[in-house]
Amino acid sequence: MLQNGILNPAVNHLLSRIRHTNTLVISDWAFPYWTEIEVIDLTLTKGIPKITDLLDLLAPNFLVGHIWQAEQFLDTNPQETIDLYQSKFDAFKEKHDGLQVTRLDHDEFKKKVPQAIGLIRTGDPTAYGNLILESV
Repeated sequence: MLQNGILNPAVNHLLSRIRHTNTLVISDWAFPYWTEIEVIDLTLTKGIPKITDLLDLLAPNFLVGHIWQAEQFLDTNPQETIDLYQSKFDAFKEKHDGLQVTRLDHDEFKKKVPQAIGLIRTGDPTAYGNLILESV
């Protein structure tokens, strides 16, 4: 029986199918449902779990080469939140120093979602905190 890391079987199953250059969306509690891709909803209540909680669990084992986020994230969140996300991105950068972070308009961000292997919805209320992670 798994004792550490991600214990959710649906999340583990989704993650095990991601290969080179595949993408995974991690979203907030209000992000729309997408019929084109698998959606795993981890939302327990507003605020639990947070996107950054999931990033902490992914960082040790998930090699990320590119992260996309809406540019509106920078305009709608306090510096403390921006710094928190950056610290999580830095954890991925430790594993792959070629990590790129691209911020684009939220409408352009949403156009990239249907190409993902799947989407994990969290309870996070952070405005525009949604991410697309591309595997190395």
